Amino acid sequence: MSSILERIQSDLAVAMKARDTDTLSTLRMLKAAIMELKTQKAKDAAVSAEEEIEVLMRYVKKRREVIDELERLGRTETVAREQREIEVTQRYLPQLLSEEELRAIVREAIAKTGAASPKEMGKVIGAVMGQVKGKAEGAAVSRLVKEALGG
Repeated sequence: MSSILERIQSDLAVAMKARDTDTLSTLRMLKAAIMELKTQKAKDAAVSAEEEIEVLMRYVKKRREVIDELERLGRTETVAREQREIEVTQRYLPQLLSEEELRAIVREAIAKTGAASPKEMGKVIGAVMGQVKGKAEGAAVSRLVKEALGG
């Protein structure tokens, strides 16, 4: 299986040939983010698939925060572009778990940790995030844990 970076580089060439400027700019940003991670590591250390996924998840999270801010400011004309960047990025991420699958994992984590109140949310969120790395967004996990613990 090829790394996410290799897939992005391959798709960059395709986007250049197709003159797809929107996709091209997003792919360049993703490549730069992964390359930056590479430069931060030891000389011969490789970037793992998990680390690549974390970089892309952070990128999606930032785009969602930008969308929220743009909507708050009433600048909806640029929201579509940010949404398009999220869509391009998600091509390289594992498929997200459905809400029902995530609820089951949350219930299981609550049972394992013995959490009984909203004060113990952090413990449950930590357990869930360790299990669903790259397959669920933190905001969704937090919301479901809060619901389950009555917070």
